[in-house]
Amino acid sequence: MVRLLRAMVNQLSGSMSSCYLFPQRPQLRFYPAHRCSRCDVELRMHKTSRKSVITLDAGGFQAVEIQKKCGHCQKVYRSKELRELTPHGATFGFDVIEYIGRALFIDCRAEAQICSDLADMNVTISESEVGFLGKRFIVYLMLTHQACHEELKHHMDLNGGYILHMDGTCEGDSPHLFSCIDGLSRIVLGNRKMPTEDSQYIIPLLQQLKSNYGMPIGCVHDMGNAILKSVKQVFPSIADFICHFHFLRDLGKDLFDFEYRTIRRYTRSYNIQAKLKKLSKQLKLIIDEDKQLSDSLACYLSHQTIPCAKAGLAPELTAYLLISWVLEYSSASDGLGFPFDRPHLEFYLRLQEAYPALKQLKRQGVNGVPIFVMHRTLSDPALKKLVQNIQGKIVIFDELREAMRIACPDSNQGLNDKGDDDIKTIESRVSKFRYSSKIVALASNNTSYHKMVKQIDKYWDKLFADPIEVETPSGKLMIQPQRTNNLMEQSFRFLKRDRRKKSGQHSLTKTLKGMLADTPLVRNLSNTEYVRILLKGKDTLADRFTEIDIQLVRQQEKQNELRWRKYPKRMCRLFKIPHLPQKMMDIAENRDCCG
Repeated sequence: MVRLLRAMVNQLSGSMSSCYLFPQRPQLRFYPAHRCSRCDVELRMHKTSRKSVITLDAGGFQAVEIQKKCGHCQKVYRSKELRELTPHGATFGFDVIEYIGRALFIDCRAEAQICSDLADMNVTISESEVGFLGKRFIVYLMLTHQACHEELKHHMDLNGGYILHMDGTCEGDSPHLFSCIDGLSRIVLGNRKMPTEDSQYIIPLLQQLKSNYGMPIGCVHDMGNAILKSVKQVFPSIADFICHFHFLRDLGKDLFDFEYRTIRRYTRSYNIQAKLKKLSKQLKLIIDEDKQLSDSLACYLSHQTIPCAKAGLAPELTAYLLISWVLEYSSASDGLGFPFDRPHLEFYLRLQEAYPALKQLKRQGVNGVPIFVMHRTLSDPALKKLVQNIQGKIVIFDELREAMRIACPDSNQGLNDKGDDDIKTIESRVSKFRYSSKIVALASNNTSYHKMVKQIDKYWDKLFADPIEVETPSGKLMIQPQRTNNLMEQSFRFLKRDRRKKSGQHSLTKTLKGMLADTPLVRNLSNTEYVRILLKGKDTLADRFTEIDIQLVRQQEKQNELRWRKYPKRMCRLFKIPHLPQKMMDIAENRDCCG
C-alpha cells in the first residue's frame, strides 16, 4: 500500500514534492488478519490507534491501525504490514534507519548533510534524531549478528574453523575499544569497550566467543600481558601466535627508545626548528615579492629531477629549498610509526647534512640563518654520542627486520605489509641472526642487546609455530595463521579514518567515548557472504530488522546509556548551581528543624 502511494505521488508530481500535493499528511489504514490463527474464528473490532509514520517510500503519513480481538482466546491482533514499516512506538521506518546507518558509518557523511539529503526525499528529521537512529542502527546490527551465530559458525567451519585475531585501541583518556576478527573469513566476531585493557574485561568477551563459535584454531595478538593471560585461561590448549609486527615494534622500542626520546629532548631544547621555520617564512616572502626569484624557482622545480637544472640558483632560493628539506624530515617516514620510523633522528641527520651548505650561504649574504644555534646543536658531545649509539642499534634492528621479512626498510607497503616467505624459512634466518657471533658478543657486553636476545628466546615458540591441520567437510586442510595482526590494525585505521572524515577532527577521544562498542560490525557489511548469512533470505537490512523485537533494542539502548554514564541522569544540572554547598546545608538544617 505504501509503495503504491509513493509510486502514485512520483507519477503525479514529477519534480514536485509530495508535501505540496498533500498539504495535510495523508491517512493510511492498516488492518490485521480476518481470522484467529488459534481458534479459526472471525475476529471482532477491538480499537483504533493512530500514529505518525515517516518512511523513504511514502514520506510522512498518518497511520490508522485497526486492532482486532478474538472473542474466544482474547488474543489481540495488530497489523503485520505496519510492524514491517516501523518499530512499535517509533515514528521513523526501518528503511530510514538503514539509510542513516549506511550514510553515517559507511559513507561517513555528517548529520547535517544527511538531514539535507533526507529532506529532498520528503523526510524531515533533525541532526539529533539522525545521531539517535545511527546508534539504533548499530544496536539492530548487533542483535541481528547475535541471531546468526549458528549460521556464522557453520560458515567458518567450512573453512576449517576460525583464527581469532584480537587487539584494542584507544586515544587520550577514552575507553579501550577491543575487537576480535576471524583471520580466515575476515568477519568481525565480537567487540567490547573497557576502561583499560585488562584480563578481567577481556576474559568475558573470549568466553562469549567460545560459547558462540566454539574453540578457535589459533589466536593471533600482540604481546600485552592482559591478552596473554586471557588467552591462556579461556583457550589453554589452542595454538597461540605473537604478531611479528608487534613483536618487532616492541623489541625496537626496548632497544633504543631511551636514545630516541633523549635526542628529541635535546633538539627541542635548542629550539632549532622554530628558528628554521621563521627563516623559511621570511625567505618565502622574499621570493613571492620578487618576480625573478619566483619565476626562477618555478622553472627549477619544473624539471623532473633536480640535477636536470642547468642554471644555478640564487642564494635565497637555495637556502629556502635546503631549510624546507630539513623541516620536512617526516617525509622520510614510511607510516609505520616508531621504532620503524625515526623522524626526530632524521631531523638531526638532515640538519647535519645541510649545515655546511647553509653556512656557506650565510657568507654569501643570506640573512637570518641560525648558524650559531645549528653549530651548538650539532657539536653537542652528548647528542653526538646518542646519535652514534642509536645508529648502531638501528643497524642491528634492521638486520632483524630483514631476517623476519616484515616491515622491511625497502618495503613500500606501510602497515599493510604482510611480509613474505614461509615460517620455516623465516625461523631459519632469525635463528642465524640470533646465534651469530656478532649478536652473541653484543648480548654479552651490552644490557640492551641482552634484553633483545632474551625477548626473542621468550617468544620463540609463539613466533614460529607449525601450520595447523584441521578437518573440513572436504577433508583435511593445513592452515598457516597470518603472522601479523594487520587485520586488526587495518580495521582500527579504517574506523578512525572514517570518523575523522566525518567529524573533520584529528582527535578521536570524544568519538571513542560516545561510540557504541559494536560499531566495528559495520565493517562486515562489505563482506558479501556475511551479508547473505545476516539477511536470511531478506532483500535488505531494513527487512531483516523487522524480525528483531523492539523491546530488545530498547533494553540494549538503555544498557549502553547506563554503561558509560559518568553521573546519574540530571545530576549535571547541579554543577551549574553557585554556592551549592551552602544551599545543601540550608536544606539539611531546614529538614532537621522540621523533624
